[in-house]
Amino acid sequence: MRAISLFSGGLDSMLAVKLMTDQGIDVTALHVHIGFGSTGDVSEQLRRRAEMAGADFRMVDVREDYIQNILFDPVYGYGKNFNPCIDCHGYMFKIARALMPEEGASFLVTGEVVGQRPMSQRPDALRQVSKLAGDNEDRLILRPLSAKLLEPTKPEIEGWVDREKLLDINGRSRERQLKMAAEYGWEDYESPGGGCLLTDPAFSAKLRDFIAHEEFGVEDIDLLKHGRHFRLPDGAKLVVGRHKEDNEALLRVVNPDYLPIRLPVTGPYSLLYRGASEADRRLAARIALTYGKSRPGELYEVKVGDGSYEVEPFESKAEAQRYFVLKL
Repeated sequence: MRAISLFSGGLDSMLAVKLMTDQGIDVTALHVHIGFGSTGDVSEQLRRRAEMAGADFRMVDVREDYIQNILFDPVYGYGKNFNPCIDCHGYMFKIARALMPEEGASFLVTGEVVGQRPMSQRPDALRQVSKLAGDNEDRLILRPLSAKLLEPTKPEIEGWVDREKLLDINGRSRERQLKMAAEYGWEDYESPGGGCLLTDPAFSAKLRDFIAHEEFGVEDIDLLKHGRHFRLPDGAKLVVGRHKEDNEALLRVVNPDYLPIRLPVTGPYSLLYRGASEADRRLAARIALTYGKSRPGELYEVKVGDGSYEVEPFESKAEAQRYFVLKL
């Protein structure tokens, strides 16, 4: 018997897998990559966590389809930020269902816990997820952590899994999950509340600002994950690195719509929207320079793409921060 388990790398998803593999079920831990997870490359970390729980690992990249069909037009709306959680979960299950024949899987598993998330894990929300996934009749979605609080699913009714070995976890406390992790000797798992950037207020604000001015695509996701974000008077987006790791991440961004800004002093790596006006380019050079090791009142030659501008920094960073997308 084989199952596909949606896999975030978080503790709940690891435990859901473990409850299955402990019953002798082969599991493919499926990570549906929508683009809004961690700010780093975590594929090997996810693979390691899946193996800790006894599963094979598979990742599918659905970023483009997710942006086009889910992110901006969710049937059940958003949570507090830009998170279409119900639609997102239903979408992931549809992806998993489509892979069942290829994986030889008989049912689906998820680490969802009744009452843990206010938007997507209420009992009625779980039913909405099943509806979106086309699972209302088949009832192939098993939630091992809360199964005893829910109606039996086909895997339980058919005896593919032993319902008595499943759990009845309810609510937002992670006490039982953390105790189980300690019993298994696990220390490497996503911290509670971590994960999707669409639930993060700061990231959501940057995303809203972006789509108000430009068309959003896959290549823009990584741009929003890093740096200080500015919206300049003529509409151009400026991203200025905050620290060494941030600068290195922005250096790796591949986005043809953005130009690099190069400073003549030690300072942040910055990117400016290619269609910026001359006024915005000059202003961007001043802002980037202000965050570098420059001195107010002195002129510096700053390169913006193939052009260069002789500018002086602002007297203080507070002057530059008037253009922040986020007033934080």
